[in-house]
Amino acid sequence: MSLRRIRLEMAREPAFPNGNPNRGYVLVLPLDADHKIDAAQWQKDPSACTVERFWDGEKVELGYLDRNRRGQWVFDYDFDDDADDEEGFRLGEHAFRVGEYVSIADHEGTMHTFTVVATEPA
Repeated sequence: MSLRRIRLEMAREPAFPNGNPNRGYVLVLPLDADHKIDAAQWQKDPSACTVERFWDGEKVELGYLDRNRRGQWVFDYDFDDDADDEEGFRLGEHAFRVGEYVSIADHEGTMHTFTVVATEPA
């Protein structure tokens, strides 16, 4: 499985008109030729697909890429608690290339937009 390490940082939003590089994620994901999540490769070894959430000095949260019952990609930080999942908006349709945008709903369900600022082999 060919994995990529992808860094997302919060894009502009009302509370952060210049974005916020201290809020975001470091993802390790299998990507296909179009730089989208490769679901077949994820299925082979889901535990290799990790999420690190950093948020303005809060304790870093570690989790995994998973799919919820509706088939949506989520970041899961506790397999015993679905309430902590953060759902990506159409995450499977987004290309993870530098400069692209990705939207993710936080623990409370508030949607935030992030910019792909780096991608490299994991």
